[in-house]
Amino acid sequence: MATGEQILIVENDPDIADLIGRQALKPLGYQVTVVGEAGSAIKLAVQTPPDLILANINLPGLSGKDLLAALNSQSVKSPVIVIAEKGQEHDAIQAFRLGAVDVLFWPLRDAEVVSIVERALRQTQETRERQKLDRQLKATNEELKRRLRDMTTILSIAKAVTSVNDQRRLFDLILESALQLGESDMCWLMLREDKGNIFLLRAQRGLPDAWSKKMNQPVDDGVSSLVALSGESLFMNGTPLQKFKIASLGRACGVVPIKIKSEVIGLLIVARQADREYSRDAQAMLEAMADYASISLVNAQLFRALEKTAENARTGEKTRHAALETLRKSIRSEVESAVYPLNLVLTEMPGALNPEQKKALETVKDALQRLSRSSENTVTGPK
Repeated sequence: MATGEQILIVENDPDIADLIGRQALKPLGYQVTVVGEAGSAIKLAVQTPPDLILANINLPGLSGKDLLAALNSQSVKSPVIVIAEKGQEHDAIQAFRLGAVDVLFWPLRDAEVVSIVERALRQTQETRERQKLDRQLKATNEELKRRLRDMTTILSIAKAVTSVNDQRRLFDLILESALQLGESDMCWLMLREDKGNIFLLRAQRGLPDAWSKKMNQPVDDGVSSLVALSGESLFMNGTPLQKFKIASLGRACGVVPIKIKSEVIGLLIVARQADREYSRDAQAMLEAMADYASISLVNAQLFRALEKTAENARTGEKTRHAALETLRKSIRSEVESAVYPLNLVLTEMPGALNPEQKKALETVKDALQRLSRSSENTVTGPK
């Protein structure tokens, strides 16, 4: 059953054209156009390629074979059935070499014409279906490659968050990945000041000079402030974007909040020149980038806190050591002051000592010396 396929008949014999077109094909629902010479057929086929062309091989002027050659040169892909007379088998073979898909040897009955036409259209339809499937398969493969590339990018950022200590380098990686994942022409990162609620430009890729010169300064693009307040991602393109300042950079943009819990601490912004909305996949990938930026900021805060704690510990250790050193010197001085008169008395130069007195003084001297050694070990460690 025909479904309205367009068939162009190139035939200068009105009887043959009438039998094929009006009697055989039109009653079945085919849309039939008849022309009498090759020039008109070429013009029609180039303007609106039909689903099938039937052309007499014996046309006056340009022959059917010339028509085939002309269609090939114009890249017209419509299948061609040539009409030949009995005994023109050699010409039919040449027509096949030029790209004809079948041949009608005249005279033929209506049923034979319909059978050959339907077979050619069926083969054409099958070819088109295969080409469509090939295109779909190619598109699917490209999409899978893109997804694999995006997941590889996400994985590399995930690894970088835990392995790259230089936050500036990490921000650069995030921006480079955001450009790729969002298929964007420019992107930038804004972070909130430690004190206050102002967001400053901290890193960028692709911004024009007038914008990039505002590094470490607030940047009013008209959209970011809305996201900072709502805490929700915002993607826009086309006419709705024109009311905002960011429209001077492109015709599509996206702003993704960087959050710690529900608190917005930064903004990841992308923009592209083309008026093409960001796909859901791209939005999800960019939000993942913002999550990794959040993790890196938290890590940086923890690292700074640990450094401060370590510095405080080092300062405390120095203070303790200085106090112990002062105490050691004081003890040594006092011990030396006490030992000197003991030594003098023990020489018995001031007067003789009885055994009990001498033993008592030596005991005191030994205790003072142990105290001195103990103070030395406390500060410097045992030797």
